[in-house]
Amino acid sequence: MLFPTLTFGLFFLIVFFIACAFRGDNEWRKIALLIASWFFYGWWDWRFVALLILSALFNWAMAALLSHYEGKPRRRIMIVGVIGNVSILAFFKYYAFLLNQIAALCGVLGYAPHLPFMEIVLPVGVSFFTFQGMSYLVDVEKRKVPPAALGDILLLMSFFPHLVAGPIVRASELLPQFKSVPPFEKSKVSMALLLIIWGLFKKAVIASEISTQLVDPIFFDPSTHSRFELLAAAYGYAAQIYCDFSAYSDMAIGLAALLGYRFPVNFNQPYRATSLQDFWRRWHISLSTWLRDYVYIGWLGGNRRGAFRTYFNLFATMLIGGLWHGANMTFVIWGALHGGVLACERLWHTIKPKSWPNLPVWIQTIFTFHIVVIGWIFFRAESFTAAINYLKGIYEGSWQIGQVTPLMLFLILLGIVIHFTPHDGMKHFALRLKKWPAWSVGLVVAVLILIIDAMRYEGVAPFIYYQF
Repeated sequence: MLFPTLTFGLFFLIVFFIACAFRGDNEWRKIALLIASWFFYGWWDWRFVALLILSALFNWAMAALLSHYEGKPRRRIMIVGVIGNVSILAFFKYYAFLLNQIAALCGVLGYAPHLPFMEIVLPVGVSFFTFQGMSYLVDVEKRKVPPAALGDILLLMSFFPHLVAGPIVRASELLPQFKSVPPFEKSKVSMALLLIIWGLFKKAVIASEISTQLVDPIFFDPSTHSRFELLAAAYGYAAQIYCDFSAYSDMAIGLAALLGYRFPVNFNQPYRATSLQDFWRRWHISLSTWLRDYVYIGWLGGNRRGAFRTYFNLFATMLIGGLWHGANMTFVIWGALHGGVLACERLWHTIKPKSWPNLPVWIQTIFTFHIVVIGWIFFRAESFTAAINYLKGIYEGSWQIGQVTPLMLFLILLGIVIHFTPHDGMKHFALRLKKWPAWSVGLVVAVLILIIDAMRYEGVAPFIYYQF
């Protein structure tokens, strides 16, 4: 069930009215939202609803157990809980990858083992709800949040707006909001609906069109395309992945707000970044801060153990971030590229003479953007070899325009220019929109969904981050 579809629109309308009907009873309201979330998740495959419930039960039980112990036993329980969550990811995402690597290594050694290969279906959003469960356990162990009731943990991990593609909403941000029925604030309705409209536009008009008309055909077989086409597709993918993923985040934040809950902002004009460190302060903020707090600082020690260890920790953190996206060498290289550049940036700031002036901001922004685009080529490519051939094609190819149309160039430019609009432009527009009756803005959303549903006969393509 995809957000920008008529099916989801009807689903949310029913959920919204049910939530309004239970405004006088918070417990029944949460039960209704929980059942709706399981229905939403089960739309893909009902079997994985059981996995989601078992994951929540496991984290609830481990957190409850933590409250009875102190010192080393308490930490050991937390470690067991984290290993349990990682095991879910390891089985569904990395089982086949690990066996393939073992088979390749054995082949080099001249040994052909009989390994237990299985066809494993990847549950939608497993990386997101698993990371959420892990962060809850660590926060309970660190006493940042108290152990919560089972119903609240089930809803925390299952709440449908963020379930399959984030943001990764932490327990400390969402659990307090479950304690009572959130107040209905008309002033926030316009902003919520505007976020949904903006998300629909970015997904259906920019991301989906660039994907189907340019990026997918060229990345499918880059050897048959010119340098110009390859460059256009690389820039196109940069625009596509931003518009696609930020569209989901915008709609998730807007949908949660209509139900009365606040989600954290997940994107902040990332292609305006002047360094890769700045980029990660702006891109997929809920994941980057998760990696910073729980991996870079919490597990590896951050920058507290000397310069070399700091560089290693940066590299290792981004390598883990790459693996989080999937068991593919392209994600490993993508993470390694970002980790290596982050380490080099830290080293440069350490050794650069203070008398040397900084480069102009626009040069820093352009340079950072192109580092990110090179990373996106590996991220999008089907294999490491395909990514290398893609880069080779950019270096050796011709300048034939090929299938790059003026419309595609316009959409790519639009997807990137969005970053340079006034930061508070959305708020100003929402203030104007607030003068409209809420039903009229809702009608605009409904009409947009109907238009998208009618025009895209092949259906709306799944969001990129659904696969993670």
